[in-house]
Amino acid sequence: MGKPKRSRSLGDNEAKAINRMLRVSPQKLNLVASMIRGKKVDAALADLTFSRKRIANDVRKTLESAIANAENNHQLDVDSLVVAEAFVGKSLVMKRWKPRARGRVGRIQKPFSNLTIVVREVEETA
Repeated sequence: MGKPKRSRSLGDNEAKAINRMLRVSPQKLNLVASMIRGKKVDAALADLTFSRKRIANDVRKTLESAIANAENNHQLDVDSLVVAEAFVGKSLVMKRWKPRARGRVGRIQKPFSNLTIVVREVEETA
């Protein structure tokens, strides 16, 4: 006898992927995440492939993972997927110190972020 199975938090036509501990500030990551929100997955992948932002490659990997989850785990059609949600959360912040002039110290913060991407299958309207 175990715990009862937890109900699925997403709909039947949705799949998600989470990438934790990305070494970038949430503000910078949100710029890239907002670039793909609401787009079809093939257009979003193309945008991320040719983006000049450093973190775009990690966002692309997370999106590909969400697409693979939709295809393999939930049997969704890849051609009709759109990026329903792409949201960013704060993770830990490493604090570092740098010596400055006259015996003072400068605080350096190295933030980490979490990224969640939800893809949804939509019906084609003809």
